[in-house]
Amino acid sequence: MRQRVLFMLSSMRIGGVEKAFTSLLSEIPRNRYDVTVMLLEKRGELLNLIPEWVHVVEAPWYKTIKPIIMGTPQQTIQLYRSKRRYARILSFIGYYLVSKHANDRLAYYNYVMRDIEKEQDKYDIAVAYQGPTDIIDFYIAYKVEAARKLSWVHFDVNHHVINKRLYNKMYQEFDQLVAVSSAAKKSLVQLIPSVRNKVIVVENILSEKAIKEMAKASIQFDPGFEGIKIVTVGRLSKEKGQDLLIPVLKKLQEEGYNARWYCVGEGKARIEYESLIESYQLSDDFILLGSTLNPYPYIAEADIYVQPSRHDSFCLTLAEAKLLKKPIVATNFIGAYEQLVDGYNGFIVNNEKELFNRLKQLIDNKELRKKLINNL
Repeated sequence: MRQRVLFMLSSMRIGGVEKAFTSLLSEIPRNRYDVTVMLLEKRGELLNLIPEWVHVVEAPWYKTIKPIIMGTPQQTIQLYRSKRRYARILSFIGYYLVSKHANDRLAYYNYVMRDIEKEQDKYDIAVAYQGPTDIIDFYIAYKVEAARKLSWVHFDVNHHVINKRLYNKMYQEFDQLVAVSSAAKKSLVQLIPSVRNKVIVVENILSEKAIKEMAKASIQFDPGFEGIKIVTVGRLSKEKGQDLLIPVLKKLQEEGYNARWYCVGEGKARIEYESLIESYQLSDDFILLGSTLNPYPYIAEADIYVQPSRHDSFCLTLAEAKLLKKPIVATNFIGAYEQLVDGYNGFIVNNEKELFNRLKQLIDNKELRKKLINNL
């Protein structure tokens, strides 16, 4: 009999967690497991990459509580007032104040999700895959019946702010925590020592064959430009650090280097970045390419790959650039130290000045680029 497994994520938009998940699904033998994927919102460009034999469902309750989870207390009170649910206003204020002053988010989530019934289905394994994410971890912990429960930790909890008291309690409901890197495990155990004996490390799965095959796809990648092509892949956000790159490119050009920077990805910071690009007069040379299901041809055709994350637990795109044999410069987030040895198979930098100097060094020295590639 096949084991019943439930995975839970927010959506299947293009992102490192979601890409890692599709790779994980590709490794699961369908003859041994009956897999259900529950999404808070059934949307995202990567939905089509989920195998047909996997059941995909949307959490029917999420639309009801999303305005409360995502909104301010004032907006929630206004929502209840518009529906004339005055008793709810009083109870919400009470639970919110208890949560805030006692720093007890568990009481708050118990209140917000009190009307959500427990899952009728029973599972052998239930996985909160996009952890730490409060609502997903809470639902798997308290609303799902399973013989074994896992929470997958994709983020560096030193930077991905979580409520320590909430997770101290919630993680007691899980049999195992899975960190995607040793550094992520270390950060988690430092923050919540009680989980020390529950945490294991499982690095994100990469399909080398699939990535190399996809990288062969034909693209029009600025064919008329004959200078140095620098590529970065990631969601447009401060977390991913693309704003650090714009002044670096400007300085490179001021010193006479014929270079262009290409960012693959989309995100909420696009407008801010477009304004910054314009202020540095780099509209023709710092190019936001948008998101794509297949970023690998851009990485494959790059002269240099740069990962500028302010924080990242493992960083799938860095692993993909390694697999495609690119000279790499990364900032000093914890995942970089999991994958690179500074000066041996890539460079790890601490600031914009160091990034600028390493890029100059790589542009000027083809042999150094070859050395880094050969050591990957």
